[in-house]
Amino acid sequence: MGSTRREGGDRRRRLPSVDELLKGPLLRPLEEQHGRGPLLRHLRARLDELRGGGEDVATALAALPGELERRLHRADAPSLVRVINATGVVVHTNLGRAPLSPAAAARVAEIAGGYSNLELDLASGRRGGREAHAEHRLRALLGAEAALVVNNNAAAVLLAVNTLAQGREVLVSRGELVEIGGSFRIPEMLGRSGATLREVGTTNRTRIADYEAARGPASALVLKVHPSNFEIVGYTEAPARAELVAFAHGAALPLVEDLGSGRLGGLPPALAGEPAVADSLAAGVDVVTFSGDKLLGGPQAGLVVGRAAPLAAMRTNPLYRALRVDKMTVAALDVVLLEHQRGRAEQEVPVARMLARGVPGIRAAAEAVAAAVRERCPQATLELEAGASAVGGGAAPTAELATVLVAVTHPRLSPDALAAALRGGTPPVLARVAGGRVVLDLRTVAPEEEAPLVAALCAALA
Repeated sequence: MGSTRREGGDRRRRLPSVDELLKGPLLRPLEEQHGRGPLLRHLRARLDELRGGGEDVATALAALPGELERRLHRADAPSLVRVINATGVVVHTNLGRAPLSPAAAARVAEIAGGYSNLELDLASGRRGGREAHAEHRLRALLGAEAALVVNNNAAAVLLAVNTLAQGREVLVSRGELVEIGGSFRIPEMLGRSGATLREVGTTNRTRIADYEAARGPASALVLKVHPSNFEIVGYTEAPARAELVAFAHGAALPLVEDLGSGRLGGLPPALAGEPAVADSLAAGVDVVTFSGDKLLGGPQAGLVVGRAAPLAAMRTNPLYRALRVDKMTVAALDVVLLEHQRGRAEQEVPVARMLARGVPGIRAAAEAVAAAVRERCPQATLELEAGASAVGGGAAPTAELATVLVAVTHPRLSPDALAAALRGGTPPVLARVAGGRVVLDLRTVAPEEEAPLVAALCAALA
């Protein structure tokens, strides 16, 4: 025991103090670059490790500046980084859903970098409303009486139900009691809104007669939810939207429809069945909610359009202030909606462009990437084959978009090891593993990302 204590004491005596090290010239550049606080934190942690034993003190002290520099650089690096999406899933929730167009990103940077007239009427000099900046485009695009924007579609549904049915019943078909990504469940959301769920019909078959039977003195709202992340097939029945509108209006109940993905314009034939916001409004739905960062191709937001009276009530709800969006969301949304207004979404909005991308263009990009990788990394095998991309984001779950895949194998790297190396590269690359190979889908890789993709793939293969 005495010998152990002496060795520990000797080790501690051989370590210089924190103050002694900070006063020396070796750590001064690190302090100037990273600040005294972060340097002090990592220095103390490293000295504590050396006091624990197991390392040669002289060697560790000689390497101390380099070790601290590595730790400080790791600590300074952002955890949120840009990645290359080579999965072929266009609206990829784990990867941030819709990428913004360069024009929208530039507008966000412009507005974020200074002051703006977010809540100021420049003409009168009086206080204005932030809704004036993007919501007029929504009204013009869809012919809606009113529009408002909150921070996501779940918030939009919550605000609508809380405003129109708090303390009363909401009629919902059992086939529409869905769970959306992130464990967001319609029944639980209704409970949080202060309303009571009244289930209608059965999971696979609901008729207008079921709504009639469920309606009672406490009924306040009819909620229709688009089951965007699954489909029920076989022995099914659901009332047409026009029937539901007639029932709701005949019963003097507002009808709210949650469309989720929010289709505004045209889509590829494979997605023709995805409901359009304009169709719901034209049918007489009172309030329609949908996402800004799915098929619209904009920032995360919950968009609400419909009749003026219910939306005015939603705007005066105290919850609206808690759920409203910031100036950067408003700036990005304004640009994206303008591109839709101009009919240029397929050219300017990345999601729309990727969904519309045809097989010949994808094949050409896949051939170019495969050829470049084969030239630089001859040890790998790259093969092109037909495949399918996915829309993602809970939209059109059974729809498949024809594509061309680049399948990659390596004699010494397993598919999982190669996929992990790609994720750990700079920039990180997300790919699929299927059939014992790493599979890349160029549908979701922008042209300017093809060269970085080649470099990242070669680095991973090496």
